[in-house]
Amino acid sequence: MKAETPGTVKLRRVLSLPWLVFYGVGVTIGAGIFALIGDILAVAGDHAPWAFLVAGVVAGFTAFSYAALASAYPRAAGEVLYVKHGIGAWAGRLVGYGLIATALLSGAVITLAFARYVSSFSGLAESAALLGVLAALSLVAMAGVRESVGFAAVITALEVGTLVIVVAVGLPPAIETGLVWRSLAPPLDPALWTGVMAGGFLAFFAFIGFENVVNMAEETDNATTVVPKAVIWTLAISVAVYALVAAVAASHPDRAALIASKAPLAVLFEGATGQPGAVIAMMASIAMVNGILVQIVMGSRVLYGMAEEGMVPRVLGRLHPVRQTPIIGVVFLAAAIALLALTVPLLQLAELTSLIILIIFTLVNASLFLLGRQQDAPGKLRRWRWWGLAGAAVSLALAVSEILP
Repeated sequence: MKAETPGTVKLRRVLSLPWLVFYGVGVTIGAGIFALIGDILAVAGDHAPWAFLVAGVVAGFTAFSYAALASAYPRAAGEVLYVKHGIGAWAGRLVGYGLIATALLSGAVITLAFARYVSSFSGLAESAALLGVLAALSLVAMAGVRESVGFAAVITALEVGTLVIVVAVGLPPAIETGLVWRSLAPPLDPALWTGVMAGGFLAFFAFIGFENVVNMAEETDNATTVVPKAVIWTLAISVAVYALVAAVAASHPDRAALIASKAPLAVLFEGATGQPGAVIAMMASIAMVNGILVQIVMGSRVLYGMAEEGMVPRVLGRLHPVRQTPIIGVVFLAAAIALLALTVPLLQLAELTSLIILIIFTLVNASLFLLGRQQDAPGKLRRWRWWGLAGAAVSLALAVSEILP
């Protein structure tokens, strides 16, 4: 059956608050903690939990801005519309391209991390693992949004469950030795904050995802109230989980092994229990499937929204007449993610992703301030406009701290 062009087939509104929270938590909690905890420990040391706290504060400022803006503009490609209306069409287009780049880069990070964990316990070549998972998840994404988010919800439970196991086995010995209290204590030496800020920049990658919730607005019932609540719940759950995992990792006696490993949480489990970490590596690899899927789903919705606004070729927003999913956008994203994952190192992908999303957050927050100044702006935007200005300053500060020597 021939696919329809944008405008003749619409996205299906089938999502409620629990589904959106599962979706947001599923994409937020993933490769950022599974793959980058070793790199964050390398730069932040004992104070790695504070690196996650810094990143969480920056994300928190922006989360409230997203919540306010989503209540006024409950549509797909949310950030694009916020910035388009607040700053101008050129800025909206720039943000749209940035979101696509973020989906590609983040998807490549998670796919590569998945392949490394799979390789660590199976011996399968990383390239074969990442190409196989992308092909399979593209089919899931094409099947439909309820199928995609339902699949993501199941994997989210496994994802969080894996981290809970790591905390459960690692926290008691960390408390017994007293090392956990050292990691939770704020750094008193100003020089240590250089490492904390550098770690915060990397840790920010672990929070990318909560903003993706707004791009599902056109597939959500009662989006003006449900989407803002889902954004806040997603971030709150993610901060709590990351704080615990980072404290346990920073308390691990063999930090060098964690930093050097391609599967650091598996090493953490082995050190705490004396048991083989293959089961954790296997669970982690399955959990990261979720993040890959959500990046493909999110990116294809941004492409759909931009096609509807005339910002990208309309073919990229074409929906399947039965499944009502942007199948061409899905194929495009999966192919581009594969290319990046095969050619660019993981840490560089993560750093570039964090930088782009911080720039996007700066523009989104600034848009809240500018929109809130308009006489005909909704009351919520007017009340929160100064929060948008503060959020823009905080996001820009973290980005600049990494760019400047």
